[in-house]
Amino acid sequence: MTDASTGSGLHTGLEDGGHLAGVPDEFQRLWTPHRMAYIQAGREPLREECPFCEAPKYDDEERLIVARGETAFVLLNLFPYNSGHLLVCPYRHIATYDQATPEEVAEIGALTQTGMRVLRDVSRCDGFNLGMNQGAIAGAGVDAHLHQHIVPRWSSDANFFPIIAKTKALPQLLGEVRDAVAEAWPA
Repeated sequence: MTDASTGSGLHTGLEDGGHLAGVPDEFQRLWTPHRMAYIQAGREPLREECPFCEAPKYDDEERLIVARGETAFVLLNLFPYNSGHLLVCPYRHIATYDQATPEEVAEIGALTQTGMRVLRDVSRCDGFNLGMNQGAIAGAGVDAHLHQHIVPRWSSDANFFPIIAKTKALPQLLGEVRDAVAEAWPA
């Protein structure tokens, strides 16, 4: 079939009688059907309640909490960049790092170190991205409650998906990752 507007060959997939599924091309497919739950949910609606203030009020498994400290806790990111993406949050509702008490800063740091050790053991990651996006302008999805990201990285985890398709392929379900991290977390 030729595209009349450009005169170029246009491969529609209908040349073989209308069967689109069997048309070969240069792309490989990575099927991640479990991601459909996030796609269908769409953008999160504005909440009246802070998810990081609410999470500790519930069961750890239900809210993906892997560890609790005195002033801060650790949970899995509901929309992870990579499998095992953890968040370290103070219990207190504060927006920025400079509002944290010395005790909160110390425990956020200690929980971050423990989280890195646990993820290294559980997932055999090669490195980490650590960071705090403070304020909506800085990229914080929940800008009213301070949280530190711990993102495990592997030498082979970067690909074109996030750049071209705004999609991240995750090889493990959140519940499985939560169970593995919580089980490996030191008492």
